[in-house]
Amino acid sequence: MNKPSFTPPNWVFAPLWTVLYIVIAIIGWRCWVRDRSSNAMKWWFVQIALNFLWSPVFFGAQQPGLALVVVVAALVAVLAFIAVAWNKDRLGAVLFLPYAAWTAFATALTAGVVTMN
Repeated sequence: MNKPSFTPPNWVFAPLWTVLYIVIAIIGWRCWVRDRSSNAMKWWFVQIALNFLWSPVFFGAQQPGLALVVVVAALVAVLAFIAVAWNKDRLGAVLFLPYAAWTAFATALTAGVVTMN
């Protein structure tokens, strides 16, 4: 499979995702404690489900086109979480910004794979 020239080296992914998942978990906990039925919590669950789905679709099923649909939906869910959480949990929303940036970058990487293969 051909990869875009801006693909980071493999060693970047494990530490980056470790930090992101820790932050995602902390923010999910904050939302859960604050209001389990909030819109922010609903968007948190949507984004984590889509996040989980991307790897089996991209790597397992080897369907980069479908993985692109999943990652775009994940980006929308991450941005929706930030928008909904902004007024009630500004810290949580701000801490999701690096995750949004990485998800946007992952969207570009996935789109690059789709166009190159």
